[in-house]
This record gives sequence, C-alpha cells and structure tokens, in this order.
Amino acid sequence: MKAVTSIFIILLMLSTPLSGCFGNEEEIINEESTIYPSIWERHLLEWNMSHSHTFVLEKGPHTALDVQEVTIEVDTSGVWEGGPSSAEVHLSYWLPSNTELGEKVPVISVVSPYFSFGQPGSESTPTNIVGGGRGEFIYDNFVPHGYAFAQVAVFATEESTGCFDYRGDGEGLSINTAVEWLGTQNWSNGNVAIYGKSYEGATAWEAAAQGNDHLKTIVPISGTTALAPLLYKNGSAEARSQVMHSNYGGSILDYDQDDVDNLCGDVFEGFLAGPTRYVGGELDPYMDNYYDERSHIDKALGKYNGSIYWVQGLQDWNVDPHQVFGGPPGVNWYQEYIDNGYDVRGMIGQWEHNYPDQWSKHNAQDSGYGGEAIHNMTRWDWAQDLFEWFEYYLKGIGPKPDLTTQVQRNDGEWRIEDTWPPLDVEKLSLSLGECSNDGAFTGGGAPVVGGGQTVTIECPELSTSDIQISGLATLHIPAVPTFDGGQVFVEMQDLETGIRLGHATMDVRYHAGGYDAQTVLPGQQITLLMEFQAIDAILPAGHGLKFIMSEQGEDYLAPACGNACTVHVLPSMSTLELPIITRDGSNVLITPQIVEE
Repeated sequence: MKAVTSIFIILLMLSTPLSGCFGNEEEIINEESTIYPSIWERHLLEWNMSHSHTFVLEKGPHTALDVQEVTIEVDTSGVWEGGPSSAEVHLSYWLPSNTELGEKVPVISVVSPYFSFGQPGSESTPTNIVGGGRGEFIYDNFVPHGYAFAQVAVFATEESTGCFDYRGDGEGLSINTAVEWLGTQNWSNGNVAIYGKSYEGATAWEAAAQGNDHLKTIVPISGTTALAPLLYKNGSAEARSQVMHSNYGGSILDYDQDDVDNLCGDVFEGFLAGPTRYVGGELDPYMDNYYDERSHIDKALGKYNGSIYWVQGLQDWNVDPHQVFGGPPGVNWYQEYIDNGYDVRGMIGQWEHNYPDQWSKHNAQDSGYGGEAIHNMTRWDWAQDLFEWFEYYLKGIGPKPDLTTQVQRNDGEWRIEDTWPPLDVEKLSLSLGECSNDGAFTGGGAPVVGGGQTVTIECPELSTSDIQISGLATLHIPAVPTFDGGQVFVEMQDLETGIRLGHATMDVRYHAGGYDAQTVLPGQQITLLMEFQAIDAILPAGHGLKFIMSEQGEDYLAPACGNACTVHVLPSMSTLELPIITRDGSNVLITPQIVEE
C-alpha cells in the first residue's frame, strides 16, 4: 500500500478541501478534508485481489458489533385484496464499534426476498447471517468505516409475515417501513442507502417510489425498474413471464397454516398475469392494473429525493439493459433522471447478470456475449468507487463524485462519458434495400418470418474507418402480418466475423413500440418500430452488418398463435439507424487488472 500512501500525500499537498451539495437543496458540511486518488490513476495502485469481492484501498478503523434483530408491526389494512390487516417486517443489523461512543452513523441495507429462500430444509441463510457476496461485500468494506449494515426481509419471507406481494404495493410498504425505522434510530444519522443486484436492485426502486426522506441514495445493479418491461419487450414474452410469480411463491411458501391465513388476491393475479398477457395482448386490459402497480421507475421520478449510482450489464439477459436505457417510446430513463436534476453516476460493463467485481462470473461469457471484453471486465476498484460515493451522499465527507458514466465497449475498452448514450451521437442511416436477402419467395414477393422460416440480410462494408456504435440503434421494418399476432426477432452481427452486436424483438401487436398493444388486421401493412437493446461496440473499418430475422430468439417464447401467424417483411423499405460517436482516445480509462506472470 506504499503507492497509495504516497499518492494520498502528494494530492493532499496540492489540493485544498472541497465541499459540495447534498441532494437538490440540502447543504452539507464537509466534515473532513478527504482527497482520493484520481480514477485515472487507479491502475497504478495496489489492490486486494485475493477474495471473491473487491476491497477499499484503506481498511477502516472500526469493528462490527454483534448482530441485532428487530420485528416491526405494520398496519396493512387496505393494502391487499384479502390477507391480514397487519403484518411484521423482520430485519437484522450490525453497528460499527464507534456507535458505542455515541457517534451516529448511516445505514447501507440489502432488502430482499432471498433470506431463508427455498424449499423447507434447503433454505438460504436468514437475515441474521451476513449474506455471501452482496452482504459480505458491505460488511467487510463499510462497517469498518463507520456504516451500519442491515438485511431486510420483505413481507412473507424469512420471519416477515403477511402476503408475498411480488413487487406490489404491499411489498413497497414493507420496504418503506424498514427505511423509516433505520433512519430514525438513536444511533442513525438519518441517512439510508439500498444496495443490491437484480431483485435487491428492484427493492431499491420500490423504495425510491415511496419518497421516504431518509433514503439518500440507491445503488441498483441490474435492478428491475418495472415488471412488464422485464418480462415483455415490445410484447415479446420471455419464457419466465408465464411462471415468474408462481416460481417465487413455490420457494417462499412453507406449506403450513400460515400460508392459508395469508392468501391474497394480489398473489392469484400474479399467477394469471403472464399467460393472459402472452395470449391476449390487446385483449388483456385487466392486467394493466397489475403491471402498473409494479412499475416503480416512473413513480419515483419527482418523488424520490436522493441520488442514483446506476450499474448495468450490457450482456445481461436476466434484467435487460432496456430497464435502464429505455422506457415508453422516446424516453430513456437514465437521461430522464439526469434531465430532472438527479445526481446520477453510472457503470456499464459488458458483463452478464453480475456485479462489477464478480470476477468468478466474468470468465465464462461466449464470443459476442461479452467474451471479447473479459480480459478487462472486472472492476477491482469497485469497492473504492462506491466508498467515495457513500462517503459523500451518506456522510457528507469528501468531494462530490463526478456525475459521469463509465462504459465498456465490446472489445473491453473502458472510457468515461458525460452520460450514456452520449448526447453527441450522430445517426448513420442505412437502407436495407441496398443489402441482399435470402428470404424472397421463389415466385417473387415478400420474405416471410415465422412458421420455421427465417430471413438473412447482408449489408457489405459500411465505412472505410472504424464505426463506434454507442446507444440505441433502431430498425424500422414495414411488414404485413397474416394474423392478429406474430413476432420478429432480429440479431445483428458483424458480417465479417459473425460476432453478435445486438438484438431486438417485437410482437406485431406492439408495432408502435412500448407497452400498448393494438389490434392488427391480417393483410394490412404496418411498420415495426424496433429498437435494439443498448449497444456499445466497435465495427472495424471495411466490415459490414448481417441481420438474421426469426420468429423467436434466445430466451423469448415463440408467438402464442404458432405457425398460423407468419409475418411478411419488406427489407427493401426498411431503414436502420446506428448511433455513432467519434472519440480521440482522451477519455479512455485504464482499469486495474490482474497481471498474468
């Protein structure tokens, strides 16, 4: 750690104390002068790479006190259709030793259904045991630096009671109750953060939608922002959409009298929500209420009064990038929050459904799915990066973090952008009419997607120089459905290498994009306004593009109407728009990596 100490001393000699603003209006006092090594110099420092998670540069001086537990009774009357009128939230927490001296500390919490999750006899650990990975990372790094750590079980999980209201208002109430309790204890400084990946990132957005003043920052890592877009992309159904609620219910229920006593109408709705939307499309307006209740990112906008450290994997097929970089047509949630005055920082890697420092999972990705970026993927400085964020937003210590976005390209290169997608993108337009396709009828006519038929389109050399794609590419395809249903899945590849660059999918009933279905008349021409999942990739000079159109791809279901709903596509009238940027290399970020001997 000598290199770290030397840089600290040099920077302290050259710098003066900095102060900043907390949230939108509330001023804070910079309690001590703290200067960190520049992010541009982190690759020169020594990092602890001996564990399954990362570590801060300097270990804190405090120790963790024994775990404590609390059960909070909540009035749930009117929250559920049926079910009990009161329920309990159970949480466990660890205080740092400085609280014994009367110091007040902030709280970092993980809120989850995964404590004691699983079938009886094979459950995961309860809240009073530090969870592997997510909990251990916080416990090891932040409790020694004077943070309390809490693990919270949502209603109906672990020792919390009530109904398992999957992402619903009842679950939001349980989370808000925990945030309020953690923010009002005599050892608390009143500032609470929620950290976590996947469902535990979703609970961060559920909390933000409650607008609790104690919630000062959230760190959703591939966290679900809304349920309908999670399970359906422009109406295309993921396989899990049919069983999502029931799968959770099967792992959470104990199959005893308590389950019978806590039956809720919301739970039964969840069992129906997937199949009715998949089959019914525009004929399923009833379930709009179910999905609207479980959309949190729109409710949090303007109601939440805190900051956001947004983390997303561009190769994540579990919680897709459009949970962050997408929304209703014309809306990009990431930029929407920035434009509305929120403090937003981002880290966007080429990993799958993983943490930035989850190196044990960063070594098995296939080519075209992050494989070309593995050598430079793991962020060994993640704990330090997050530490500087928490110090400012939870303690008011140190300089305000740069509100920038760290993004990794598909070849592994990291760079720092002001936001993402960058605001200075230019649109490269390409008519697919200039390309060749293999899908025409032998007697002439439009190529067909569906019923086992695919269409392949090849576009030769796009440019004599490298093309850097950065953002949300679009493909507008005029099409003629043969049924009130049908689907087109498009994979975009580098023509020369075959490397996958991105994908888009659309049920024809959702051809305008977004979440609203429309009746489609057989034989009527429509235009599929398709948007690819977020892409940050390099297309080398002289390379072209290849598009493979099919009725389903990867983990999406085939259309419910089966072989009866083929779609005639019109490539000659289709237009691709690529968001491209030009960079001179000055914003390239060199990250700390293990050096092979």
